[in-house]
Amino acid sequence: MTREQIINQIKEKKSFLCVGLDPDTEKIPAFLLEEEDPIFEFNKQIIDATAAFCVSYKPNNAFYEAYGLSGIESLEKTIRYIKTQYPDHFVIADAKRGDIGNTSKMYAKAFFNRLHADAITVAPYMGSDSVQPFLEFDNKWAIVLGLTSNTGSADFQQQQINGKELYLHVIETCAQWGNDKNMMFVVGATKAQLLVEIRKIIPNHFLLVPGVGAQGGSLEEVCKYGLTKDIGLLVNSSRNIIYASNGTDFAEKASAEAEKMANDMRQIILNF
Repeated sequence: MTREQIINQIKEKKSFLCVGLDPDTEKIPAFLLEEEDPIFEFNKQIIDATAAFCVSYKPNNAFYEAYGLSGIESLEKTIRYIKTQYPDHFVIADAKRGDIGNTSKMYAKAFFNRLHADAITVAPYMGSDSVQPFLEFDNKWAIVLGLTSNTGSADFQQQQINGKELYLHVIETCAQWGNDKNMMFVVGATKAQLLVEIRKIIPNHFLLVPGVGAQGGSLEEVCKYGLTKDIGLLVNSSRNIIYASNGTDFAEKASAEAEKMANDMRQIILNF
């Protein structure tokens, strides 16, 4: 999917919402466990209920790999369903891959050619040759971990090297490997004020922003410091939407929560 296609969807819907698809069989409604594929059935109903209000979906691989082969099959079916029924939605494989070049190349083939994801989250710790293979596919994206929302990000990402935080070095260096048409960065919503310095380095790149909602991040703060003329944000919400209810009304409640977030985004866009 191209940058222009993403921007067009955002403009059309007045939303930059990304819904995280993190199915946990201990949390999904119990009646779904009777289905042949509970994970896919849960995802399918969530997708149908929220598609009108979001522009992106982000399945987190850990929530599928935990169930072995059946979980991977559920992931394949989920992405295939999105691509068939809602082809304008941007699909992010949240897999956080990053290894030596030849291994990264195989990861890229797996997620782009086999699973048909539009993007994959990438850990840049091993350097350029671990990221570059993900940038060699047309209309596909590497989403590099820049500044994450977890408290442990302080252990490394926010340590200073030569008077500059490590995450700024990472973003500045990685931005030279790709461009704003094939690379995005993860920046956690709980670090919203730090977007000021980040935007000085990458004024036009899209940012994937987790942490709004359950993790305490503020949509208003993220937009205050991170919004661009093309919006430039994909704000992810997972638990707040997909687990808004664990009853038979789970899809309806998910729809309502997604609509609420989309309406908040619409107002921000209209007032920008």
